[in-house]
Amino acid sequence: MSASLVVDGAVARLTLERPEALNALDQKMAEALEVSLGRLDAMRDVAVLVVSGRGRAFCAGNDITEMPDLDARAAEVVSDRWQRIMDGFGRLPQVTIAAVRGYALGGGCMLALAQDLRVAEASAQFGLPEIGLGFTPSYGIARLFDVLGGAHARDLLLTGRTIDTAVALRMGLVSHVAEDGALDETVATLAAHIAGHPRAALAATKAVISETRAGRPGGEARAYAAALRDPETRARLAAFLARKKRS
Repeated sequence: MSASLVVDGAVARLTLERPEALNALDQKMAEALEVSLGRLDAMRDVAVLVVSGRGRAFCAGNDITEMPDLDARAAEVVSDRWQRIMDGFGRLPQVTIAAVRGYALGGGCMLALAQDLRVAEASAQFGLPEIGLGFTPSYGIARLFDVLGGAHARDLLLTGRTIDTAVALRMGLVSHVAEDGALDETVATLAAHIAGHPRAALAATKAVISETRAGRPGGEARAYAAALRDPETRARLAAFLARKKRS
């Protein structure tokens, strides 16, 4: 089993299960993530997805042992597959949170960036070391520029340096910082807070973000109208107005 998916009420947890390889991304992992994304897309009662890695690393990147045997065509096919997987997280109706402990390097850094929010332990480390090995990241670069902006994205791509959580927070790569040993508790608190919002509002907000990122702005009005039709939203509006009248 390369990845496991566990659902607990409104929160699901997707865990990379290759601790012996620092959760490196191989083709079996790709298949497991594709299956999990398909299952999650149908889970309308789940509001939040937490993505994490088993053991001492979030994910050390793509499995280098698979690379030497790739010809040019196979390399493009593999890269396109991983790009589709990363894009798949953005299309989910759930809010996704990367819970980062240890290393998030190369493809692991891109996997963290593919999530809506990133919570990292203070001792976590991020980087894109591919350039030192003679190649460039084969997916996720548009998302990198979207999250970090041009200056910071170029910094990580061209230097290949590894940065700590404090620097990642300043760059905007990390959304929240947890003390070492407190990652699970910090993520659980954040996930519970987000899961308390109406599902329709969360899904609509994610849809607007996804369309805007894809160069299709202007979907806010449709998303707003769709959310207002949701029974939970209407009930909350009615309760709010009732409280306002009483006050």
